[in-house]
Amino acid sequence: MTPALSFVIPLYYGAETITALVKEIEILAIEGGHELVLVNDGSRDATAGLCRELLRDARIPMIFVNHARNYGEHNAVLTGYRHARGTCIVNLDDGQNPAAEAVRLWQHAKREGLDAVYGHYSHKEHSVWRNFGSWLTNRMTDWVLDKPKGFYLSSFRCVSAFVAKEIVAHDGPYPYIDGLILQVTQNIGALEVRHAGRTAGQSGYTLRRLLGLWASTLVNFSVMPLRLATLLGLVMAVAGLAGLALVLYLWLTGRGPDYGWGSLMGALLVFSGTQLVMLGLIGEYIGRMFLTVNRRPQSVVRSVERAG
Repeated sequence: MTPALSFVIPLYYGAETITALVKEIEILAIEGGHELVLVNDGSRDATAGLCRELLRDARIPMIFVNHARNYGEHNAVLTGYRHARGTCIVNLDDGQNPAAEAVRLWQHAKREGLDAVYGHYSHKEHSVWRNFGSWLTNRMTDWVLDKPKGFYLSSFRCVSAFVAKEIVAHDGPYPYIDGLILQVTQNIGALEVRHAGRTAGQSGYTLRRLLGLWASTLVNFSVMPLRLATLLGLVMAVAGLAGLALVLYLWLTGRGPDYGWGSLMGALLVFSGTQLVMLGLIGEYIGRMFLTVNRRPQSVVRSVERAG
């Protein structure tokens, strides 16, 4: 049977929160039935063992997928999409997205005939720096991705099986799910949902992971950074020509310039630094292309276990 709704939960050190969430999902009354897909993304705590215990006592169809190592949240969600069978799929955080709010996303998607619905938080129970990172990511996507300006992209989303099938065809090592969704459809919507406080554990998003997510947003789905680098290069070149013309004019009129070593080194550092930034940006594109061509895996599944 094809269930009406699949819940996909990526897990990274989720031993303290997963049991309560699974029990919450199991007792939901979903017209058409529902299933649960747990993806353990390389956790080294008791997460895998707890998932197997939950599988043995499952009251609904459940799938447990175990990654061979940690690949990141977006990679784990795509793995979950590949194993989900539902007409719609909602993925949620193992600690801060209530199951009842996930059902509301699904109901809104059905009612409005949307391909994807994002949860919009009226108040987020994250740390200040994490909230700032989310805000910055959404501002960046306003001009990098083809989405409605100001539309809030969150990791709490419900997508149709059609969208999931299209985006899991992407096998690059640095996926960004929202960029993939927007390449497939613009029939999207948002619903204000409650964001629960974290009762146990901590977020797996460190500053390093957020920086990696920003890089994937910028580099994987847009050539805008390259165009900005070209524009910056042109501006610096024009500024250099203007400075050269000024120096030549002062020399011809016998008024200088009599500038010292400091000003020369300052100008050299500005131009050299700009060149290195542009080379680094180009290198980032080339490096990601190299890893993709060499088939760096998006994820490696160690085992798949099913119940029901």
